[in-house]
Order: sequence, then structure tokens, then C-alpha cells
Amino acid sequence: MNPAEAVLPVTIRDDVDEALTGDYVRAHAQGTPFHLPAWIDAIETATGHAATMLVAERGGVVAGVLPLTAVKSVLFGKALVSSGFAVGGGVLADDGVAEAALVEAAWDLARWGRFPSLELRGGPLPEGEGWTHKLESYAGFVRPIEQDDDAQLKAVPRKQRAEVRKALDAGMTVSVGRGREDARAHYAVYAESVRNLGTPVFPKKLFAAVLDAFGEDADILTVRHEGRPVASVLSLYHNGTAMPYWGGGTFEARKLRANELMYFALMRHARTRGCSAFDFGRSKPETGAFAYKKNWGFDPQPLGYAIRTADGAAPREVNPLNPKYQAKIRAWQKLPLWLANRLGPPIARGLG
Repeated sequence: MNPAEAVLPVTIRDDVDEALTGDYVRAHAQGTPFHLPAWIDAIETATGHAATMLVAERGGVVAGVLPLTAVKSVLFGKALVSSGFAVGGGVLADDGVAEAALVEAAWDLARWGRFPSLELRGGPLPEGEGWTHKLESYAGFVRPIEQDDDAQLKAVPRKQRAEVRKALDAGMTVSVGRGREDARAHYAVYAESVRNLGTPVFPKKLFAAVLDAFGEDADILTVRHEGRPVASVLSLYHNGTAMPYWGGGTFEARKLRANELMYFALMRHARTRGCSAFDFGRSKPETGAFAYKKNWGFDPQPLGYAIRTADGAAPREVNPLNPKYQAKIRAWQKLPLWLANRLGPPIARGLG
């Protein structure tokens, strides 16, 4: 390598150039929606957490990017995160030189901003002093979308396939859209779903901001029974992959098998959009969500995260499986939905 190229200048772009960095992300094989300027801009708009993009350049051409969200919470502490409110992110670069330049610049920024920790979700995991790796905390689930509905059903293991067939014959309806009624139905269902799990709901502004930022690359699919929304999911579409991101169902959904219809209908919808892969998102091992995705025939693949903490500092702890949160989760599950929806967004805004 030419010595002049060994050290890349890294620019902090507060006013992110979508054409410059967005095109780079979409062209990169490991690029995700969470690397896009649209994502960090939406997060900043909806939560107030400042976002920035580190850009490594070589000869005036982008050679790597690292989107960062400055998450600050009274309850959960501070961290510089790539990427905020996302299951992925981390360094996206052409080579090891660009990777190292971005990581060094991110840590300098974390120290300058007095953030106790820097969290990188996915991508190449930095080695060296201060870095710890989490390799078994989460697993991802991705598999191809089949050519037609019959092949898609056959790809589902027998027991789960029977549940999908029952859902298809249950008389429920499916709609897909991006309008006000779609957003209203989605939030009502999602808010009830996370309350039932004992988790505070995100602000409405977050979903609206993501829909607005991603345009036609995001939509909402809703399942209704007798006109009532019982399951709904907001999905992202990136480079031929469909990603159901924020989804859930009401208490009634399980009995109706509405989630089975929702995900099968989303696979069908994604196929009509030209998608070839379905990313079922991440789940923690030994949880119900992890088992559910395996039941659909998806093979879990470990996800790698990296965290660096300042000397003497402790990393943030936002894992809902931590025993210290169990009593709070049980109490939250008992809250009236209206109260959970009022109290939840200010808390969830700090999870990042």
C-alpha cells in the first residue's frame, strides 16, 4: 500500500450527505439499513439523541463509514452507539486500514464527549486494550424467500406449517400501507404487545420518523380479525432483504394465530417487492422469540458486538434478562395499557 494511503482522514459529518454515504452503504455487501444516514437522522429526530457519521476517505472517495448515536439516559447511563436503536451497525469499510481509522476516531469522540462506553453492533470487532466482545448474547435469523407460496409453506417445518395453514384459513384480513391508519393500528398493537412483555413502548415519533426517512423502503403490514387490528409489523427493505423490525400482537393474536399469518403474508409481500431474503431479526438464546424463529425453519447465527469502556467505568446494562429487572418487568405487565403508553416512551427513549 502506498504510504500516503496508510492513514485515512476521517471526517465527522453532522450534516450527512445522503448521496455520498448512502450510496456507499447500499453498494457495500455488509451494509444494513442501520448504516444509512436515514436511520440515524430518524433516531435523532424522534428521540433527541444527537447523531453523527464518521466517514473515512481515500483520495476523496469514501472508504468506510461509522454511524454514531449519542445515547444519554438518567436511568441507563451514557454510551456512543453504532447504531442507536438498531440490532446492527458497527464499522463498514473497504479494508482494515479504514476500519482502524474509524474505530480510533470513534473512541476519540467518545472520550471527548465523556461517554463511559462505545458500543459497536456487528461488523469487524476491534481487538486490543479495553475492548470486550459479546459473541453469544444474540443470534440472527436469515433465510431465502422461496419462489412461490407453496414452496414457502414447504420450507416451514411440519408443526409450524400446520399453524400457518390454520391461520390462512381463519378468515383474517391483511393490509399493507404507510398511511395514518396503518401507523395508528401498528402503534396500538405494538404498544399492547410490549406492555404484555413488560417492556416500555417507544415514542410514536420514532415509528413515524423511520417511515418518513425510509420512504418506500419501509411499510406496515397489519392483520385484522373482524375489523380489529390483532397483529402488525413495521418492516424495512434493504438490498433485496425484508426485515420485520417492530412487530407484535395482542392477547387475542395467539389464539387466532395472527402472528403466523402476519409473517407468512410478509414473506409473500416481500417476494412481490423483489426481495430474495427474509431477516427475522435478532433474539437472545433460550427465549421464546428464539425458539419461535427456529420453529419457522430459520437457523440461528451468532451476532458479534464489541464494547470499549473507559478506565474505571462500567458499560451500560439494558439487558431485560438481567435478574435486577425481573420485578420491574412483572410490575410493568400489570399496568393499564393507557398508563404504560404514557410512562413508556420517556423510559424507552433512553434504551438506545
